[in-house]
Order: sequence, then C-alpha cells, then structure tokens
Amino acid sequence: MLSFLKRLVTWWNGQTIGTQLFTARHGVRVGQDQQGNIFYRSKDGARRWVIYNGEVEASRVDADWHGWLHHTFDSAPSEQPVAHKVWEKPHLPNLTGTSAAHLPAGSIRRAAPADRRDYEAWSPK
Repeated sequence: MLSFLKRLVTWWNGQTIGTQLFTARHGVRVGQDQQGNIFYRSKDGARRWVIYNGEVEASRVDADWHGWLHHTFDSAPSEQPVAHKVWEKPHLPNLTGTSAAHLPAGSIRRAAPADRRDYEAWSPK
C-alpha cells in the first residue's frame, strides 16, 4: 500500500501512476540503454521521455539517448547507433556525494591529504 501511495504522489521513486497511464495510452517503446532506462516517444513523434530504472537522475542518461530525447538526433540510438571516436570514454553518471567522487589533491576527504609546504596555517596571537 505504501509503495502505491509513493507512486501516486512522488516522481523521484520512479514513474508515477499518471506517467504509467500516459505511457500505456500514448507511448511507443523506442529502446533501452545499458542501465535499464526505457525510452518512449508519443505516437505522433512529438514527445519523447524516459522511464528510469531506479533512481531518477538525469545524469544517468548517456549522451546518445540525451541527444535523442532533446531532438538533436531524429533516429533513436537503438534504430541508428551513433558513431563514437576511439578516444571517447564510457558514460558515467554524476558521482558527486558518492565514494567514487573525484577528490583533488589536498581534499580533506582524502585518506592522506597532500603535504603542503607552501602553506602556513594562521594562528591568533
């Protein structure tokens, strides 16, 4: 019952009941990405949307599908794959706030902060 209520009124726990009904009535499944997110378009092709598999986080959509969602590409990556360069890295979602986040040298979150000899801490007299 609680999961039904969450789906009824919240969008951050996945698709709402309204989105599910709209998708069932007007949506045509176009494809699925590596993370399990499912992409739809309207029957007339004017609207495009994604149903997230898990956490609703826009950075989880890779560049190919992002381009299709925003009408940069006419064909979906499942219909016509986008050519990639050899130097391109695989897509990663935003890792801020996770243990995999970037920690620059000198960050206080590092296990052993960098030894700074060019800095002298101020102390009141």
